[in-house]
Amino acid sequence: MINLAARDIGHHLGRFIFTGIGLGLLIGVTLTMAGVYRGMVADGRAVIAASGADIWVVQKDTLGPWAEPSSIRDDLYRSLAGLVGVAEAANVAYLTMQVQINGKDVRVMLAGIEPGALGEPAQVIAGRPLLRSHYEAVADEKAGLLVGDTVRIRRHDYTVVGLARRATSSSGDPMIYIPLKDAQEVQFLKDNDSLIAERARTTANPAINRPGAPGLLDAVVATQTSSRNVNAVLLRLAPGYPAEEVKAEIGRWKHLTAWTRADMEEILVAKLIATSAKQIGMFLVILAIVSAAIVAFIIYTMTINKQREIAVLKLIGVRDRSIATMILQQALALGLIGYVVGQVSASLWAPFFPRHVLLESGDALRGLVVTLVVCALASVLAIRAALRIDPADAIGG
Repeated sequence: MINLAARDIGHHLGRFIFTGIGLGLLIGVTLTMAGVYRGMVADGRAVIAASGADIWVVQKDTLGPWAEPSSIRDDLYRSLAGLVGVAEAANVAYLTMQVQINGKDVRVMLAGIEPGALGEPAQVIAGRPLLRSHYEAVADEKAGLLVGDTVRIRRHDYTVVGLARRATSSSGDPMIYIPLKDAQEVQFLKDNDSLIAERARTTANPAINRPGAPGLLDAVVATQTSSRNVNAVLLRLAPGYPAEEVKAEIGRWKHLTAWTRADMEEILVAKLIATSAKQIGMFLVILAIVSAAIVAFIIYTMTINKQREIAVLKLIGVRDRSIATMILQQALALGLIGYVVGQVSASLWAPFFPRHVLLESGDALRGLVVTLVVCALASVLAIRAALRIDPADAIGG
């Protein structure tokens, strides 16, 4: 029996391949969108894992330190370190800001950490970690900095002493790690002009600058030129100690909010990137509909163009089921070509995206299944048109 799908593909091989390539590029975009979402989830989990913490202690009734502003005193870590089950406690400060790198404004997340404590980058691939308490930085490799470079952050210059890998925020921004004291100054202190104006305003306040309390003014001014706040305290628990017990203890007695690792993943994945996930989901649905429409149009056009051939097949006794199978085979062949092209395209352009694109094998398999299902459904219109063809058209013109 003549295989109409193979015969038509052979006669119009170039057109069929170019059509498959066009469909493949659309499928590649679909796979890339799924990879962007996977990358967002992976970035959120990576920043949690890189901190080395089991519990994040933040300002009461906040989702900080990444999803919501949080500010607590930096001396609280001492009392938290004394809780039963806590093996280590460390202050951290986080701030998203614009930094000039190689003449360009780059959005980064600034992380203030204590050298050698929790919160350090997990993988330092060049140079060394932070060792000094001032004016050193470790940057993510995607920030565009090299070991030995100097980057200006607010009023001070920092020397890059190390490069880290996969040190990005949940938004995909590269992270720059600096000593905690410097980060406190960057985040919580005002610029010099504002400090001078505030000092003059304080000096002019008779309630503070009064003759009977000569040391009061100096004490108040000193608080304006120093910062004792951080965004969170990271806790590492003793092996096997339940995190929920420590969390409950902190909430009951310390008037703070504590989040476990599972809580932080829920906050970052289910709350922080929820809107982006919905947007990506809508794009995937739209792309699937567009792909189905394209395949339906192509297969329908190909079927109408060979109307006489189909009429001949009916005239010689070929069953409708066989004709439908031939058209379905053509649609599936087009889908397979498009899928291969899409998979290759997504793999080639994913490294050039500005944020992490994670192409998982599970998504690739689901993409193949969806592609074949969409192509099969899109062939229904062409099959119905083929089955309505009159055998008399073979001899009647």
